[in-house]
Amino acid sequence: MLGRWLIAVAYALQQSRRYRSLKTFFYNLLENPESRLKTYFDFCMIALILASVSLLVYESRRAADPLIASFDNLVLGIFILEYLLRAWLYNDNHVLIIKEYEKTQYLGCPFQVRQVLWDILRQKFKFASAPFAIIDILAIIPSYRPIRLLRFFLLFRLFKLFRYSSSIKIFTDVLVSKRFELSTLLMFMGLVVVIATLAIYFFESPAQGGKIENLYTGFYWAIVTISTVGYGDISPHTVGGRLVAITLILSGLAVIAFFTSIIVSAFEDKLLILRDNKTYAELEGYRSFAIICGFGRVGQEVAKQLQHDKHKFIVLDKGDAQVALARKAGFLAIQNDASNNAVLLNAGINRGATEILCCTGDDIANVYITLTSRYLNPTIKIISRVNRIDNEKKLYQAGADNVIRPFEIAGLLAAEYVGQPVAFEAILGILQDRQHLRLETILIQSGSAMENCTITELALERYKLKLLGVISRNSLHKKHPDGYQVKDQQFYFNPKGHFKIRAEDSLLVLGREYSIEYFQAQLRKKSFKSLFWG
Repeated sequence: MLGRWLIAVAYALQQSRRYRSLKTFFYNLLENPESRLKTYFDFCMIALILASVSLLVYESRRAADPLIASFDNLVLGIFILEYLLRAWLYNDNHVLIIKEYEKTQYLGCPFQVRQVLWDILRQKFKFASAPFAIIDILAIIPSYRPIRLLRFFLLFRLFKLFRYSSSIKIFTDVLVSKRFELSTLLMFMGLVVVIATLAIYFFESPAQGGKIENLYTGFYWAIVTISTVGYGDISPHTVGGRLVAITLILSGLAVIAFFTSIIVSAFEDKLLILRDNKTYAELEGYRSFAIICGFGRVGQEVAKQLQHDKHKFIVLDKGDAQVALARKAGFLAIQNDASNNAVLLNAGINRGATEILCCTGDDIANVYITLTSRYLNPTIKIISRVNRIDNEKKLYQAGADNVIRPFEIAGLLAAEYVGQPVAFEAILGILQDRQHLRLETILIQSGSAMENCTITELALERYKLKLLGVISRNSLHKKHPDGYQVKDQQFYFNPKGHFKIRAEDSLLVLGREYSIEYFQAQLRKKSFKSLFWG
């Protein structure tokens, strides 16, 4: 009967959306490091712990206060509720029941309630024996007022801060990651202390005219000496005792140096992770941003232009120098391989990133980054740099939307300088933002006042703008023979006056910054009259 009831409840919980949403809520509140709820909860718990400890210390020197007792009972209730919720979140009991039931159904054997209950108890004991769970229990004990001795465990409420403070967690993670080295060092130090205790007791016993009356005193002296504290309350007088002291002092220096090197090396690794986490946390506040992969010469220019346009971005690069340079310029930067799935996911490729710019100097790396990016986000726009022309097709096949050949562009500019230096200076002025000249692409939305207008009707000269061309994928333009294929679009250079603009076409215009901004402001107005006649 009990077995049938357990199986029915387990399947009901498995299919219940309300149960899943409730468990997800408490997981985000208590465990999920990326949840804002957990951040708020951690701050509240830290304040609660400090307040409860302060009030209990205050009360220890005064008569019992009913108000403080009520507050302490409230804290006790919150601690117990938190402990029970964490035990509930630790595992899914209904999953264990369903798994055992389906296994027995497959094997044709009876369902063993005792085995299921044992598995559940074993999982809960595993939770209860974890260090943080033990600290949680010890933090609850001080609230049992009839036994004043138990209030010694009040200090364990302060240890609960380890659970809520990320900085303290990092320190504990460092200790855990280096537990082998630290345990080896502890064993060595323990052996040295035992030997020193016995040796100092032998040389400095009262029979030898010393002050070491028992092994406990020798142990105390050994601990004080190896830690290089040296209170001076017990000093060896014999030659043997002084040799033991010298040896112990040198051993203490070696232990401290070894311990320091272990902690420093571990913290160096953790600080890199902490810095990256801080960058990712800052990135969470961006609604839309670009990911620049590679911070070489091309990546630096791209970053400067995006910064000028006030477009948010993050830099990914494997090189120390490049990442340091990006951070020095005030950019968000992560030192890691951009072709790695986890790196791109952490960088927000599915959480706000709108473009991936592959700017590394290695075509193979750009292909891998493009493949990974397209796999992780099929809709993201990918723009890649290519050095060799024969790799351009590979990048398009990998999923790039646009491929840029910087060396070919540089060669064309050099040829332009030789043939027409004035034109070259004009282009260079645009690239270097001289006189606030800009090349801007203006998208014509469906329903815009400019839709189905001819180039003549646009009257761009009214806004002191020069139309360089139209970018379109509209099939109605195919009758114009002067189009240049650009992947799945056509670029119509300097089209004739009768060329008609269609929805989703893009105008490539040249002009001063304020002229372009004024034209875009007019374009946002709905009526045709307001656009052309002000």
